[in-house]
Amino acid sequence: MDIFESIKNSWQMIIRNKMRSILTMLGIIIGITAVMIVLSVGESVQGLILNEVKSIGSNLVGILPGHAEENGPPSSVFGVVITTLKYEDGEAILKSNYSHIESLAMYVSGSDIISLNNKKVSATFYGTSASYPDVQNSSLENGRFFDKDEELSNARVVVLGNKIAKDLFGDQDPLGTKIKIKKTNFNVIGVLKSKGGSLIQNEDSNLFVPVKTAQNVLLGINYLGFIRVRVDKPENIDGTIEHIKSILRDNHNIDNPSEDDFNVRSTTQALETIGSITNALRFFLAAVAAISLIVGGFGIMNIMLATVQERTKEIGLRKAVGAKNSDIIRQFLIEAVTITFISGVIGIISGALILFLISVVINALNYHWDLVISPISIIIGCLVSISIGLIFGIIPARRASMLNPIEALRYE
Repeated sequence: MDIFESIKNSWQMIIRNKMRSILTMLGIIIGITAVMIVLSVGESVQGLILNEVKSIGSNLVGILPGHAEENGPPSSVFGVVITTLKYEDGEAILKSNYSHIESLAMYVSGSDIISLNNKKVSATFYGTSASYPDVQNSSLENGRFFDKDEELSNARVVVLGNKIAKDLFGDQDPLGTKIKIKKTNFNVIGVLKSKGGSLIQNEDSNLFVPVKTAQNVLLGINYLGFIRVRVDKPENIDGTIEHIKSILRDNHNIDNPSEDDFNVRSTTQALETIGSITNALRFFLAAVAAISLIVGGFGIMNIMLATVQERTKEIGLRKAVGAKNSDIIRQFLIEAVTITFISGVIGIISGALILFLISVVINALNYHWDLVISPISIIIGCLVSISIGLIFGIIPARRASMLNPIEALRYE
């Protein structure tokens, strides 16, 4: 029996036992679909995050509290509250008058229900420096940003992101209006231009108040979440990082660099760290999703064993007219591979359709989402489905080949 005849027999077996075949193939289909979605969505999310970091600027340096290994993320990235970074640290860097530092902004953040008369909106507020627009490449649509005097004097002023301004005020001019943040009245002095959705910091949906006001009035803290420094040219970043480290070590009375309680990274270093984290997470999730493929493999083995039982007489007849054990093994392996390959193709098509729907929904939410159907996920899907057919088809194939032709012919 040639390979095409074996494939034809496989298809006839699927058609003859439709419900059993569908239920058996379902495990492979779900597994391939899940692996494809995880790999492709992971690649899309990674691209989205990396593009957003790049859009902030290639000449930015970030300062985070907490020690970190050279290629590892600092603890603060995982939500651990570390209080070693202070407002005075940012001021010390500015006062050093380092020629390659163009601007510096300090940040703290919190969230609250923002209220205006009867309207209430849940939002994140950032306490930041007057230099925020320079560091973040942001511009104002209306009004102004707060100045250094307001930053230092606990001024109750707020600048709104474009979306939250529309959510609260609609088409009305918000300038000069008071809104409540944590039961404190703030005077609206400006509205930022829209930048679109972002996974890292959606500026359009946030509010911005002076950093000292956020610390002393809203949050009751004396530390910073992070600092960003804009450097004049990318080639001066390494020197700027070393300068910042030197300033912070003096401020924190640190002599040994291994005892640093802060972490200074450039955008490029941040991209490398984010890339390594997202890659590890992506493949871990793909491995979890692949467990369903193993379950599906046992389903394939089960249906093939049942098929051997149903076709005992046919196998006996074939062996009686000269078929070798290797011919029987090949026949059943081809049938198992055919079933799993069809399942894999259906899984790939299903995954592509789901990825398309995900892309439509996320772009409708105003995020720039690239539809990425990873070629690796398609190749893996095809190879894994064929491999499962071979691995889980070998036991039924060997059992079929070991049947005694005389006993098989007597089987009813």
